[in-house]
Amino acid sequence: MKIFQISSEVNIGSVGRIAEQIGENILNENWESYIAYGREELPSKSKVFKIGNKLDVYRHVVYTRLTDKHGYGSEKPTYQLIEKIKEVNPDIIHLQHLHGYYINISILFNYLSSVKAKVVWTFHDCWSFTGHCAYYEMIDCQKWQQECFDCPQLSEYPKSLCVDRSKENFRDKKKLFTSVSNLTIVPVSTWLEGEVKKSFLKESKITTIHNGIDLETFSPKKSDIRNKYNLSGKFIILGVASPWDKRKGLKYFIKLAEKLKDNRKIVLVGLSKKQIKDLPSNIIGLERTKNVSELANLYSAADVFVNPTLEDTFPTTNLEALACGTPVITFLSGGSAEAIDINTGIIVEKGNIEKLIFAIDEIEFKTKEFYSENCRNRAVLMFDKSKSFSKYIKLYKKILAI
Repeated sequence: MKIFQISSEVNIGSVGRIAEQIGENILNENWESYIAYGREELPSKSKVFKIGNKLDVYRHVVYTRLTDKHGYGSEKPTYQLIEKIKEVNPDIIHLQHLHGYYINISILFNYLSSVKAKVVWTFHDCWSFTGHCAYYEMIDCQKWQQECFDCPQLSEYPKSLCVDRSKENFRDKKKLFTSVSNLTIVPVSTWLEGEVKKSFLKESKITTIHNGIDLETFSPKKSDIRNKYNLSGKFIILGVASPWDKRKGLKYFIKLAEKLKDNRKIVLVGLSKKQIKDLPSNIIGLERTKNVSELANLYSAADVFVNPTLEDTFPTTNLEALACGTPVITFLSGGSAEAIDINTGIIVEKGNIEKLIFAIDEIEFKTKEFYSENCRNRAVLMFDKSKSFSKYIKLYKKILAI
């Protein structure tokens, strides 16, 4: 069997690592695994194919800014991708992120609607059924349930400088994405499944599969993080995101810093140079790291992982923290809370800084050691990549009737 994935990245970032780990499971079946990607990559065990180049991405960015037609640039790279798919002749074409300035959805779906190969599409966010945005929970916009228009988030990713094409985009997506009769949609959280079932894709085959992670890479580590950043004796509050836009809750860490006890220190990973420069003195800011071992060391050194996300589907950062034995505090938003239970962390009302502080107090009082074993056990039981992503193999076999 041949499985051909299309992803924004390979083996880097949450979606790229998911694509890579699905590929590993495919190879474990002695099948052939191919991944076409549009942005960044790290070494992969699958056969990889680059879609376009940096100039193509920049052109697509400019095109999106000027026209609000994200997903309609990158014509030549998409035609080249289709030629590669024809050459491989896969049994299943598995789509990951299709937004990200690297592919033309019109060209791709006109092709997908004409081929015999089965199509699986993993939804990591909500872009596939809105007229513009990838997330809408923060502003509680429900237009997408009927038809998008007069978009209130043009300035959000994928940003448009002035043109509002949300109604036309919505109609185009509906026509394109419902044209593939052999499509199976895979939301990554129960929350996202519920949203898909309210959208124009509600008649599609839908199977939820929660993400998994590499439990060898993300495991409790002994590290020099405390010495490296002069954190000996400190209660470390860790946050990880990339990018740190407003939906990820950076402002809540700034508010926390204003009320922080002397024995506590915030460490944030994934910030831009400008964001780091503007941080208060009791926050240590680090840029995004491509070194997952370093990331695991940071999770392991932290006393608590705080994820004040205002809208999310199923963040893998929560899973990575649990796997390293670190309890998680998250806002009740999207599918973020699905990763934890009362023995592995605390769920806080979205935006409530006082309850967030109270939750941190509770973790410190009980100590990390109270939670660590439960955190690791939950990750092993529920989010082991070999178990999570083997569900895709079962899905492939079901679809192919083998």
